[in-house]
Amino acid sequence: IIRYCMKTIKVFLLLTVFIMAANSSGSIDRKALISRHNITSTKIDALSPLSVGNGRFVFTADITGLQTFPEAYKNGMPLTTMAQWGRHSFKNVEAYKESDIFVDVNTAGRKVPYQIVQNSDAASYFRANPHQTNLARIGFFLKKSDGSLASANDITNIHQQLDLWTGILTSSFELESKKINVKTFCHPDIDQISFEIESDLISENRLAVEIAFPYANGNWGKDPADWNSPDKHTTKLKKINKSSVDILHDMDSLIYNCEIRFSHAEIEETKKHHYLLTPVSNKWQCLIAFGKKIKEIDNFASAINKTVAHWKNFWLTGGAIDLSQSTDPRWQELERRIVISQYLTGIQSAQDYPPAETGLTTASWFGKFHLEMHWWHHVHFALWNRTKKFIPSLQWYKEILPQAQKTAKKQGYDGARWPKMTDPSGRNSPSSIGSLLIWQQPHPIYYAELLYLQNPSKQTLNQYNDLVFETAKFMASFPVWNENDKCFDLGPPLISAREHGTETFEQNKNPTFELAYWRWALLTANKWKQRLKLEPELKWENIADHLACWPTENNIYYIEQQFPIVDEGEHPCMLGAFGILPESPQLNKKTMEKTLSYVLTKWKWEDTWGWDFPMMAMTAARLGRGDLAIDSLLYDTPKNTYLLNGHNYQRENLPCYLPGNGGLLTAVAMMAAGWQNCPNNNAPGFPNDGRWNVKWENLNKMP
Repeated sequence: IIRYCMKTIKVFLLLTVFIMAANSSGSIDRKALISRHNITSTKIDALSPLSVGNGRFVFTADITGLQTFPEAYKNGMPLTTMAQWGRHSFKNVEAYKESDIFVDVNTAGRKVPYQIVQNSDAASYFRANPHQTNLARIGFFLKKSDGSLASANDITNIHQQLDLWTGILTSSFELESKKINVKTFCHPDIDQISFEIESDLISENRLAVEIAFPYANGNWGKDPADWNSPDKHTTKLKKINKSSVDILHDMDSLIYNCEIRFSHAEIEETKKHHYLLTPVSNKWQCLIAFGKKIKEIDNFASAINKTVAHWKNFWLTGGAIDLSQSTDPRWQELERRIVISQYLTGIQSAQDYPPAETGLTTASWFGKFHLEMHWWHHVHFALWNRTKKFIPSLQWYKEILPQAQKTAKKQGYDGARWPKMTDPSGRNSPSSIGSLLIWQQPHPIYYAELLYLQNPSKQTLNQYNDLVFETAKFMASFPVWNENDKCFDLGPPLISAREHGTETFEQNKNPTFELAYWRWALLTANKWKQRLKLEPELKWENIADHLACWPTENNIYYIEQQFPIVDEGEHPCMLGAFGILPESPQLNKKTMEKTLSYVLTKWKWEDTWGWDFPMMAMTAARLGRGDLAIDSLLYDTPKNTYLLNGHNYQRENLPCYLPGNGGLLTAVAMMAAGWQNCPNNNAPGFPNDGRWNVKWENLNKMP
């Protein structure tokens, strides 16, 4: 009987493994999956221009395939050409000093300098510089039969499609019944935009292409271009002939080249910084490369072949999730968001630095990047087996490590204190909020651990141990011992991830999520010590084990210790303590489930942000509430809108928000592949109600 039972159990286990394998690998038609979400436009949609890019360079086009009608998109999403290196700074004519923007803040009886002075000219200068800029505008110069310029209203029979499988944007439209066909794409290895135009309008001398160079505006807003200051910058024709022209654009600290190659055209300078290329044949190809130094320009045939090969490899080698066999009617919209979010982060976020919130499409926060958001931008690359797109930005932390160590030392702490809003230099931008956030501090430990779990080798340990240990040193020196409560407090001063309490930062302390993250990171850093056969830091373990208790009220976790939830809005970040993070000894699952329910029923959704919804989904998944995970990802509210072009819309001056896209990809990867010590069934974070058939492959588990 025992032998029979054992055989039965073995057969059952083998059958279970077989079913899970069938559900999780090898059965997805990837081309069909991706192609059913190709983006098609038949009219001007100001919020949904389509972009092509390579992760470090992005060209955003209107319905003509170029940037012909910028005014039609002015109140939506601007038409830009942006690169990760395209940062401009105004001259510091007033000789402002960074030392002018520090204020001493009382911290456990000592004075600690913070960059929280915001209402000063010096603070405004350092906050705005350097900033992203628009490299150029490339658009059609179209004439009607009477010789007047065509407007957007004159364009008819529009059909545009972005083929996600190939990365090629094809556009077809008519002007006075004359057809124009355009093919647009971005080289995967060079900051080069290529396009092919076919139209009888060329032989009628009614079609040309204009390339124009703006100055940088340096404002917070969407469009980083200033078209009204022609005397503040220069363009110089370096080389010109019938098939090429090289232009040098010089504006203050940013000097770059634009090299153009084409199949025969006439060129003229129509006004300052504006150049007109007039083709001489009805089928015309053009390649335009940008860079501080341009080593080469690829020819059209080679460029298009490399582009197609790049995107085929992108889609075939990363993870995949196929929901098409589901009966829940929401599957198609969720799958659309998943597929297009992969494309958008693929063209926007594979930079040498953490990307800005709006990538290389618009220039919110001056195009600077926020390190607390780096988690939401890039963790998904590791989970979707695209780790190579993550590693360069993690290497950048090593480059700015001396700057982070300098910051910690200036404030009287050990190790490295990472900035919040910054640029490639690693200097922190002055802010009444940013300088006081701390939840970005454990991130490098999380990233390193994520990479180690995928490649548990000595090489991984040696590559990132300096980031892990220097981060942990700061984290261990930051908490303050509370003799009355016999625990270590986080803060004051601080502002929690919710970003409320700016007036009370000198009293704020012990936010729930940060307490959980601090403990997890310090203990993980000691794991790295042990893996390297080093003595663990007893101090780190002692602090981790004696951090203040997670604050609760009415069996609900709230943001931080002394401030209960009273005006439910902004980020419900206490959910991240069991969602972003795995289970902690302090966790009470019933309390966390009640907290999630409270958020879903009481929160002010108009004040939330795009990454809040994936965070709620991850918490729901870990709690075994796959139904609430789906509800969270598809919650019907403006801040959770995903436009036709796939961008996560937030508000009028923030029409795209990549932390939402990246967070979505992180959440669904976790829901499909699971997390460490999760239930042993396929797609443990999805509802188990028979309506969701989840096929997935090549995804990694979350910690």
